[in-house]
Amino acid sequence: MSQTATTDLGRELVPANAQSRKAFQDQAFQILSSRFEGILDPADRWGLTVILPAPKLREAVRFLRDDSEFQMDLLLDVTAIDYLEYPGHEEARYAVVYNLRSQRNAARRLRLKVRVEEESPSVPSIHDLFKIANWQERETWDQYGIVFAGHPDLRRLLNHIEFQGHPLRKDYPARKRQWLSTNDPLVDPMVARLKSNGFTVLEAPTANAPSVEETDLLGKVSREQRNNVEKQS
Repeated sequence: MSQTATTDLGRELVPANAQSRKAFQDQAFQILSSRFEGILDPADRWGLTVILPAPKLREAVRFLRDDSEFQMDLLLDVTAIDYLEYPGHEEARYAVVYNLRSQRNAARRLRLKVRVEEESPSVPSIHDLFKIANWQERETWDQYGIVFAGHPDLRRLLNHIEFQGHPLRKDYPARKRQWLSTNDPLVDPMVARLKSNGFTVLEAPTANAPSVEETDLLGKVSREQRNNVEKQS
């Protein structure tokens, strides 16, 4: 039986086992601690999570991506954690987490974590190091309110343009709903991209108030509420 698999990159993926994972984690932590001031996250009992100072983030990500010993060329996710009222937590309220792995060696997988203070929730953007980080950072800002300094287009991704607050923060009311009063054509970035590529935009839609027929919700009692009233009467 073959001990390797072919990746989409046309290279063989080196398989992982417990020994190779441990060797990689030891090597990675040694480098990240000595060169980038990383410290071990004791909360991670299953893998390797290294906590970095925000000013060292970009340098560390670039090193892990480009160094031949690591080749961590896949950014799986950028997300955040809100530790508000988390038992025993005494550090910064927020943390931003970066999940990285190698597409060449299955043993090379780790997480980077940057602590973020509530008073100034900001970390450097890495959108230019991994293209996928552009949308991942937008989603994290939208949901948690973490600012990614240097991001070229930090606007909402999942919530609408009139949304106030950040719904995955622990102090956001879980049952709070926010209506959108105008249609968002979502064309501004597309128009900018077309113009940058030499196209002339002859006409673009404008925002307008949605009709009742479009929403069937604004200013109306819901069907469930109406049914409850009819039952009570």
